Amino acid sequence: MAVFLLGVGAACLLGLGFVLQQHAAQKAPLSDFLSLRLLLDLARMPQWLIGMACVIGGQVLGAIALSMGSVSAVEPLTATNLLFAMALSRWLTRQPLGRTGWAGVCLLALGVTSFIIGGQPTEGSGPAGPLRHWLVFGVVVGLAILLAAFARRLPLCEEATVLALAAGLLYGLQDAMTRVSGELFTQGGLGRLVVGWQLYAVLALGVAGLVLVQSAFETAPLRMSLPALTAAQPLAGIACGVGFLGDRLRVTPGALALEAAGLVCIVAGIVVIGRHPAMPTGGSGEHDRVLESTAPR
Repeated sequence: MAVFLLGVGAACLLGLGFVLQQHAAQKAPLSDFLSLRLLLDLARMPQWLIGMACVIGGQVLGAIALSMGSVSAVEPLTATNLLFAMALSRWLTRQPLGRTGWAGVCLLALGVTSFIIGGQPTEGSGPAGPLRHWLVFGVVVGLAILLAAFARRLPLCEEATVLALAAGLLYGLQDAMTRVSGELFTQGGLGRLVVGWQLYAVLALGVAGLVLVQSAFETAPLRMSLPALTAAQPLAGIACGVGFLGDRLRVTPGALALEAAGLVCIVAGIVVIGRHPAMPTGGSGEHDRVLESTAPR
């Protein structure tokens, strides 16, 4: 029961935090798009700071839940932040998502849950060697960079989805590197942690992911970015765990079927949400004019 309450509490805080951050990011100047200046401007907005505090609180509750329960039990609960965020956004803005939109949200949440429950990721015999570690690290970072570069060729609303996917990849990798950093601290204390590169990789990934996701929040409604972020982060974290931390997924026929069904639901959910008629953004006139444009930049 404690794990359930912590997981749901984390999801609620994360959902509220994302809604507050997106509302604040809409007001940031578009000249700060994909720039560290965006974070400096947002840090001056009380609403964004409250949202960041909620996100951090949700992450802390999620970490406590993970220390008490398995990944397969906790991740589906925290992934429901999407449902809380959409409900809170609907309540704050009075802008309906509609049956199609809610169907897409539920499909995506169901897909993430099915994949994690089917795979039931567990810790294996130990981390992989340095070569495999760097290979997986480089592939994930490289894919995120390619997605961010590709996003620049898309209309802003579509760009937000791709940027959120890139941010989700970086956040998933950050989760894995946080685990590595925690193990270093356990083995050698603070001294070993600060002389290694892993801690600084966690910080760099966090800042890069934050710039990407806040840029996505700045340019499109929440429904265009948060579903992609919610789907990509846990899946990327699991992939990194299997790739270089020695985690294992179940590979029985039933498990593989459930994992495949989960991936299909995730893709279908993102497509359904993306094809749903865009909600009004409620932002500044400058943002509204940009969002109405469908021509690639």
